[in-house]
Amino acid sequence: MTAAVAGNDLPFALTRPIHVAAVGLKARDVDRVADYYRTILGLETLGTKDGAVSLGAGGTAFLEIAPLGPNGLEDDPRSAGLFHTAFLMPSRADLGRWIMRASQDRFAVDGTADHIVSEAIYLTDPEGNGVEIYADRPHEGWVWSNGTVNMSTLHLDLRPIVESAGAERAPYRAAPAGLRIGHVHLRVGDHQAAERWWMSEVGLQPVADYTGATFLSSGGYHHHIAGNIWRSRGARARDPQRSGLAFVEMTGSGVAAEKELVDPWGTVVRLVPGA
Repeated sequence: MTAAVAGNDLPFALTRPIHVAAVGLKARDVDRVADYYRTILGLETLGTKDGAVSLGAGGTAFLEIAPLGPNGLEDDPRSAGLFHTAFLMPSRADLGRWIMRASQDRFAVDGTADHIVSEAIYLTDPEGNGVEIYADRPHEGWVWSNGTVNMSTLHLDLRPIVESAGAERAPYRAAPAGLRIGHVHLRVGDHQAAERWWMSEVGLQPVADYTGATFLSSGGYHHHIAGNIWRSRGARARDPQRSGLAFVEMTGSGVAAEKELVDPWGTVVRLVPGA
């Protein structure tokens, strides 16, 4: 499932040599989970095969939800797996329109954060998968020091984001054509080992290191991949019979050849050459 994209209006995250192309989830109830992403984000159905549903925006698929099977188990948040999938809005105004929709329809929101480099809203899907909906601040204004980007978790003021949508505030009825997955945050058993793995096997570079978490990227993005041990310290390989993360797909000009890797915790990482 390759989320190939083209054009000059891609967000900065997707113009980097290696970036996220797609995420796959295994669900106990595919229809329920797919309906959630259609409702919350306005994603469109772009394909179905063998019970799996491919969702995306602007004609590009980037989220696959596949059936887990009759003997599938619920996800265990203390195990390795998905912390959240982060959906990147093309602009702050798009995030503002989405916030208006979320308020009007009373979407269940877990929290918000100003990360300095971005502004984010956090939710959880029906099967416990974390969801981040965010917009980046202009990358020219990010502050770097010795290869480390300045990020934090601060109070988020929603008012200026909503105001950025303009006086007309066109209703958010469907995902903007440029909506994509900007980054993926993983639960791992050892964040330092995760950092080493993503550096050696995929070619990402560490850009931030917080207590119990590592953040890595390509080409000066604030992070394409993160891994934390906040609830999963010492976790072993993920049980494939549990719902949740199925795969992460990375693409870009920095991917030399198509191959499939598995990290130390059983996370499937697909590498696909791209532009």
